[in-house]
Amino acid sequence: MDQSAIYGQQDFNLPHDVVKLPSKGVFYKPKKESLKVGYLTAYDENILMTSENVRDGLVMTLLKNKIYEPGFDVLQLLDTDVQAILIFLRNTSFGSDYNYTLIDPSTKKPFDITLDLSALDFKKPKFDPDGEGYFTFKLPKSLKEVKCKLLTVGETNDLDRLTQSYPKGMVAPIITKRLEKQIISIDGEKNKEMFSQFINQMPISDSKNLRKFLRDCEPQIDLERTVIAPSGEKVTFEVAFGAEFFRPFFSL
Repeated sequence: MDQSAIYGQQDFNLPHDVVKLPSKGVFYKPKKESLKVGYLTAYDENILMTSENVRDGLVMTLLKNKIYEPGFDVLQLLDTDVQAILIFLRNTSFGSDYNYTLIDPSTKKPFDITLDLSALDFKKPKFDPDGEGYFTFKLPKSLKEVKCKLLTVGETNDLDRLTQSYPKGMVAPIITKRLEKQIISIDGEKNKEMFSQFINQMPISDSKNLRKFLRDCEPQIDLERTVIAPSGEKVTFEVAFGAEFFRPFFSL
């Protein structure tokens, strides 16, 4: 375990609040429905403005610095809980108005809109996990029973690094590597080396249906929004996270 990902803040006199997690903490050890999260400070603004830090992992730096939970491994967080924490950090520091510049599909001209981040809603997953935080799915083509789990932010980062490590022109095996991280057992077999060959040869229909099932299992924040452009046409976009989520305020 990466010890740098475990935040052991003991000084709870620092200003903080409690953020409710969309996942309700059912996937974590220990299970936590909420986390104590500190407010952004002037020191954090230095981090936000450092381009090198953005490349090396702005989000992970913020999580490690601002989650005030002794012994809690931030790498086990789900993406949706990370998003909830980022929205809290932004709203409590800069307000909930998020300005976007979009392109009118009819005139091709830019136009500005303002999104209220406090109005974002949670979407309830279609399926609930078992007591261990796992799900069971029967593959429709091969008829094998798969026990699987959702990816953590740490595992997502691993996959991102794998993609970046491959030379230009070579295709990184992201789909199979992702499945290897998500699948716990196949027909009860838990040895990953034993079933990795099956994953590589899994019929596409099984792979697609399993990925869709896991998307339906994941608690999510509804990040998709539709607005009306000046021409009257509808424009649909999705809230994005990362450096630009905070950057509009750097000049203030």
